[in-house]
Amino acid sequence: MNDASVDLAAYFQRIGYAGRGTATLQTLRDIQFAHACSIPFENLDVLLKRGIALDLPSLQHKLVTSSRGGYCFEQNWLLLHVLRQLGFAATPLAARVRFRQPRDFVPPRTHIFVRVDLDGEQWLADVGVGGLSPTAPIRLVIDEEQPSPHEPRRILRENNRFYHQVKLGPDWEDVCEFTGEEMYAIDREVGNWWTSTNPNSKFAQNIMAAVANADGTRHVLQNQEYAHRRAADGHVLENRIIRTPAELLNLLADRFKLRLPPETRFNIFDL
Repeated sequence: MNDASVDLAAYFQRIGYAGRGTATLQTLRDIQFAHACSIPFENLDVLLKRGIALDLPSLQHKLVTSSRGGYCFEQNWLLLHVLRQLGFAATPLAARVRFRQPRDFVPPRTHIFVRVDLDGEQWLADVGVGGLSPTAPIRLVIDEEQPSPHEPRRILRENNRFYHQVKLGPDWEDVCEFTGEEMYAIDREVGNWWTSTNPNSKFAQNIMAAVANADGTRHVLQNQEYAHRRAADGHVLENRIIRTPAELLNLLADRFKLRLPPETRFNIFDL
């Protein structure tokens, strides 16, 4: 396998996809949903100081062969290449994650997602925004509420920027902002280096894991707090505090299918 190819059969098995390999909107919908429900968002290697490699063989080994997850640079770069191999016109776009940040705050431009041009329309595919990763592509039209298997989404256009928003209960919340600018490989490398190594990065300060479920719920872990919630209305089905290293490893294995050696320890907070 060279740097520009993915073992599609292994990837499809990993996400449980048995549909057609044609570049249609239904294929895009099915793959994004299956990916978001199978490959968890997680930053464990950042905390374990293992480094985050972005070459395609490394991503496939980690996310597909080793049944691990990753964050946006890993998840969406893998998705980008899957879609391109299937014949989609797919472009990586740069963005700033701004969930629950005031509009006058400027977050780092360290998010990447995928624009898909299909049949004269543009769609946004993103499997790397943690507990808010959309489980369906979002059509790039302005101020139109769009359903998904989980939360409704929309795109706003303000201040010469686009805002991807999610509806949580009755309220619309910003997820990320973008200009439509492509994220080139060098920008991806710089963003990944800052995100994974800077001590001020949230990924270096917090344990994070999230995965969507086919029943419309999500599992979300941040530091010692775990929640299983219904996406449509935010109703919490289970919420608990993780108190020991063994409990943390058991939770990661049981709810996120992330199996780590029993001696693994995270020193980012005092369990």
